[in-house]
This record gives sequence, C-alpha cells and structure tokens, in this order.
Amino acid sequence: MPRRMTARHRLLLALLWLAALALAGGALSARLQLSGDLRRFMPEPRTPAQKLLIDELGEGPGARLLLVAIGGEPPQTLAAQSEALRAALAGDARFALVANGGGDALEAIPPRLRPYRYLLSPGFDASAAALRAALDERVQDLASPAATLLEPLLPRDPTLETLKLAERWQPTHAPRRLHGVWFDRGGREALLAVQTRAAGFDPAGQAAALAAIRAAFERVRGGTRSRLDVTGPGAFAVEVGGRTQREAGVIGTLDSLLFALLLWLAYRSWKAPLLGALPLASGGLAGLAAVALLFEGVHGITVAFGFTLIGVAQDYPIHLFSHQRPGVSPWASARALWPTLGTGVASTCIAYATFLVSGVDGLRQLAVFTVAGLGTAALATRLLLPGLIDPAPRDTASLPWVQRLWRAAARGPRLRALPALALALAAAAVAAFAPGPFWENDLARLTPVPTPRLQRDAQLRAELGAPDVRYVLALAAPDTEAALQASERLLPVLERLRAQGVLQGFDLAARYLPSAATQRARQAALPDTPALQAALAQAVAATPFREDAFAGFVEDVAAARRAAPLSPRDLDGTPLAATVASLLLQGEGQATALVSLSGLRDPAAVQRAVAPAGARLLDLKQASESLVAEYRTRVLWALALAAVLLAATVWLALRAPRRVLRVLAPMALTTLVILAALRGAGVELNLFHLVALILAAGLGLDYALFFDHAGDAPDEQRRALHAILVCSAVTFVVFALLALSTIPVLRAIGVTVAVGVASNFALALLIVRRPTAPA
Repeated sequence: MPRRMTARHRLLLALLWLAALALAGGALSARLQLSGDLRRFMPEPRTPAQKLLIDELGEGPGARLLLVAIGGEPPQTLAAQSEALRAALAGDARFALVANGGGDALEAIPPRLRPYRYLLSPGFDASAAALRAALDERVQDLASPAATLLEPLLPRDPTLETLKLAERWQPTHAPRRLHGVWFDRGGREALLAVQTRAAGFDPAGQAAALAAIRAAFERVRGGTRSRLDVTGPGAFAVEVGGRTQREAGVIGTLDSLLFALLLWLAYRSWKAPLLGALPLASGGLAGLAAVALLFEGVHGITVAFGFTLIGVAQDYPIHLFSHQRPGVSPWASARALWPTLGTGVASTCIAYATFLVSGVDGLRQLAVFTVAGLGTAALATRLLLPGLIDPAPRDTASLPWVQRLWRAAARGPRLRALPALALALAAAAVAAFAPGPFWENDLARLTPVPTPRLQRDAQLRAELGAPDVRYVLALAAPDTEAALQASERLLPVLERLRAQGVLQGFDLAARYLPSAATQRARQAALPDTPALQAALAQAVAATPFREDAFAGFVEDVAAARRAAPLSPRDLDGTPLAATVASLLLQGEGQATALVSLSGLRDPAAVQRAVAPAGARLLDLKQASESLVAEYRTRVLWALALAAVLLAATVWLALRAPRRVLRVLAPMALTTLVILAALRGAGVELNLFHLVALILAAGLGLDYALFFDHAGDAPDEQRRALHAILVCSAVTFVVFALLALSTIPVLRAIGVTVAVGVASNFALALLIVRRPTAPA
C-alpha cells in the first residue's frame, strides 16, 4: 500500500471496498440458511424429562398447538363461522388437526379403516341378543330427526360402533358445546384447536400457518363484526418476532443516527461515520461467512448476538481516528497502534473462543462468528482503513475541551490498591447477599409475551380442556407395541385417580390405538361368518329390516377377522395420526408412551400410584430449570477458562506484573460492579447477562490497554482520552437504547453493557492512566 495516497486513490479504494462488501453480501445471502431451532442453544439433555422437554420444544404437540377464539356476534353466527373456518382449514396441508367439536364425527375413521372398528372398540357384542337390542334401537332412530345421519351407516354398522368410537375419542374434559361446536363457558366465543405441521421452532412455518388462519377467517366472517383471537407458542413467536423486528428497526435506526452524530461531533468530518462503519460491516460479513461455511445452518440467535458482540469492533477505527496527528501518516499511526490494538483483539477473541469447548452447538457458532468478525474488523482497520484517512488531520490532543477534561482528570485522585480492594469486597458482598435468588432459572419469566396475552392463553387452555403443560406421564419401552401394552395396564390406575378427584382427565395413545395384543384378542372373539349370519338372522326376524339388509356388516366383520392389527403407520393421513404421534414417541431402539394430564391436583399422589406400573411423572418445569442450570454451568466454566487465557495473553504482551495488574483491574472490578448493580436492583441473573458480561469485559480491556499505551506523555494521554471517551460514549448510547427495550433479552444485554461501559471508563481512568503534571 503506498505511503501517500491522493484523494482520487482514497475514493477508488473506498468504492472497491464497498463493492467487495456488496458482492460478498449478495453471495452470502444466496447461501445463508437461517435456523430457528432453539435446541441448538441447549446442552445435550441427560435425564428423561430433559430429553422430552427438548423434543417438545420443537416437535411436540404443545409447541404446535394454536388456540382459536371467535367472538363479537351471537352464538349461532359464531357457530356457523367456526364450522366454516374448520372446513376451510381442514383441507390445508399446513395443519395436521383442526377441531371445533363439530364436523362429521366419522372423519377420524376413513372408509379404508372402518372394518377395524371391531378391533378398536372395547365393547362390541355380536350375540343374537345384543344384535336384536341394537336393531330395535335403530328402528327407533330411523323414526327420529337423526335418521338422515344414521341411515347411510346402518347397512355396514347396525350397532353404530363407528359413532361409539368417535364419541369415545372425544376429549376427556371437553368444552361446552353450543349449536354443535365448542364454546367457552359463557357462550360468548366459539373455540377451535389447531395443530400445525410446522415445528414449534420453525418461525416461518408458524407465521405461514397463522396467516392462513387469519386469511380463512376474513373469508368466512363476511360483513359481520366477529373478531378472531389466536394464542399458543406459534402465535406468540410470530407476535414477538414482529415486535422484536420493529424494536430492532427503531433502535437500529436511532443507533445509526447517534453513531453518525457522535462521530461527526468528535471529528467534525462527515467521512468519519462512513469510514468507521466499513470495518464493522466487514467483520459482520466475515463472521456470517465463517459460520455458514462451518455449520449446516446459521441460527437466528447467532446473528442477533453475533452482531451485538462484535460491536466492540466499532472502537477500532475510533482509536485510529483519535490518534492521528499532523506530520504522521495514517499508516504509521496504524502501525504504532497495532501492538496495543492487536493485544485487545487477541484477548477478546480468546475469550469468545472458549465457547468452542462449551459442548453447545449454538455457542460454538457464536464463537466462530465473533472471532472471525473481530479479527476481520481489526485487520481491515490495520490494512485498509489508513488508505482512506485524511493524511493531514486535526490533532485531537489540541482540542480545548479535551485539554480541559485532561487537566481535570490529572488533578483528580487515582484508585490505589486498598481502595480498589475495598470496592471489590463491597461489590461482591452486595452481589452475594442481595435479597432474592441469584440466578433466574425459569425461562418462562424471560418471555417477551405480555402478561395479558399469557393469561388469555391460560384461559383458552382451561376452556378447551387442554392438557397440563407442566406434568406428563412417560412409559419407556423397547418398541411401540410394548409401550401401548404398558399404557393399557395403566388405564385402570388413571381411571381410579380421576374418580378420586386427583386429576380431571387424561389422554394416551392406547385410547385411540390399542396394542396389537389387544386387537388380536378382540379379533379372536369375533364370530366367523356362518355364526354371525345365524345370529343376525335371528335378530332381524323380529324387526322390519330385510334379511339381506346387513350384508356389508357381515363383510366388515369378516375383514376384521382377517386383518393384521393396526399400527401407528396405518393411521397416516387420518386425523388420528397427529394425536397418536404426539402421545407415542418412537426413537431408535425405544419408544415412549406419554400420558397428558389435565386438572392435576396432587402430583405426589399420581407418582405413587403410577410407579408400580413403570410410569414416571415428569415435571417439565423442573427439567427446563435443570437444563438452564447445566447450560449456565458450561458458560461459567467457559468464562473461567476465558479469564485465565485472557490474563495470559495480556501477560505475554506487556511482560510487566504491575502493568498487567493495572490493565486487568478495571475489567475485574467492573464485573463485580455490574453484578452488584444488577443484584442490588433486585435483578435475577440469567444467561443473557453472562453473555453481556463478556462483551463488557472486552470493552474494559480495550479502554485499559489504550490508557496504558499512552504512557506518561501528555499528548498521548489526551489522544487516548479522546479515543476512549468517544468509544465509551458511542457504546453507552447504543446499549442504553437497548436497555429501554420491552424485550427482556435485549433489555438484559443493554443494562449490563451500559453499566459496564460507564464503570470501565471511570475505573480505567482512575487506575490505568499514569499520573502526569497538569499542563
């Protein structure tokens, strides 16, 4: 790179740099595959409850269930709209199940499976007496208003076994029915339960499903004033995603404007904000490219956190700008700053690189993103940015306001060893002994979903009799057949618990699909064709029916006698498939039968009752807390390793014990100050605070290294003071805006880093700055 560059050369280099960024961004956007699977940011599950929780987060029915309420019109109108909406969504491939308590009850059993009703039903009796009683009832039915519904069924199903099964498969704690569909207890809202095919962690799939529901509702509502309300994990994810995007857009715009304003005020040049953004943009693209090359998909959290964490890279060009002075080329300034800048970059990269040994795929992505991003931003500042800088700048050391501030700092006190130790002990005491739990383990409390929306979801779940989302029974078995048999043995226990009022209802796969052994036993009890014909003839003789009226019935029973038992795979394409699949989990070499519970009042009593049957009551809330605790442990170990490696890097760079202690002290003290400030304010610490602490530590190290680099030369101290003041002001403004966010994750990061920036600047000024005589 030439030592002297004309304005034309600088413009050409800037255009080439921008073109390279544009080409890289275009190529990356075509290759980039974003993922929303939260399981990538979870440690490997170890306990059965943790494994089930991880499955439920993505594939489980709870994560795919949307609760729909239609209100605002008279019940009859709402019932008609509910049925129209159910019919519209039932044919949509995006939905596995759409239920409103109405529709054709026979939909659950398509024609190809109807002969199996005699293997699925527990109460079929083919004796002459039972058939005679059934036919007498059918005679009465045909004289009733239900005749049009029943008449098509009778030739093949005179005992109405199909309707009995449909009734048996109704929810155990079904909601109120008005005009043939589900309503809330007050009769003001029609209710539907919709299960999406898209997984809970698929934000695009959930958004498409929600859009389909709203579009279908707009078609069926016509000109009425009815209104639609949808809750559930998918609906919340879409709402939160939209709100996060809007907030991020507003905050990002304000950040950009304030960044440009602060840099313009600091350097009185419109070029400074534009040039300062180039290394940061280069680092962001490099980080994305590295993750895209090394991993199958880039997680959305990696992108969001990655760009937040490499925000420290905005300091690199600021240091170069502030240390410019007349008579010294930008290349010479960059070369003189590089040992200090390189030490800070290497130390920060080492801190983030410790995530590579965390055992969590999402954290490994974050490590790759930040290391590649910070390294690229630093190299761009060192190797490219000097070519764009004006070679004859104004010396920031001569600015009057900088000189006044430097004189005030020179007259001020310095923080010696004993006061620093006292501050550390006081901060540690506040952090340790502040009232309330130290760690926040409940992920639900981190949700950005407003409380009224959560309460509304709980209300609809109660109205629909949805199962308890915290407790579930699990029966582990070698295969699905063994799991179904174990479920059947558990049925009497569950019925007894319901009768005792310990729980209101339950649901399990064996309720819909009996084990093959049970089906074979029922199959063996079916009469052969001659015996059935004889019993049927005897029953028909005393009725108005013709003797050959039920030939189809005889054919179906004969088909059931010959059929192989139904398996879960045979249910594919039926409404039963989604229900059974959600309650019968099949893995490699094992299967787990789940029992969903509703109205659970005494978990301990349930566990005692089901234990002899081999079932285990799983507490998914406790599982989530233990998983969070394990995750936090891994992050803390990574942080401990990062601290050791960071100290070693600073030692290798400075090689002087007193200098090393001075540089590391502000960062260490700030960590304690942040913890004390958060805990003193009653904040329970979560994983996002820990991630933000790493960023705050990187900033503190950066400030301390540059104060140390200035030595005791007044001009260098003033330039360092200007650079660090601009860096801290820009960073503080950015994260103070995040602290005002309504999104808990963004707020946690914003508050942590904003406090860290203020503390790091003050402590670096008090500890690292070397004493000089005021000018």
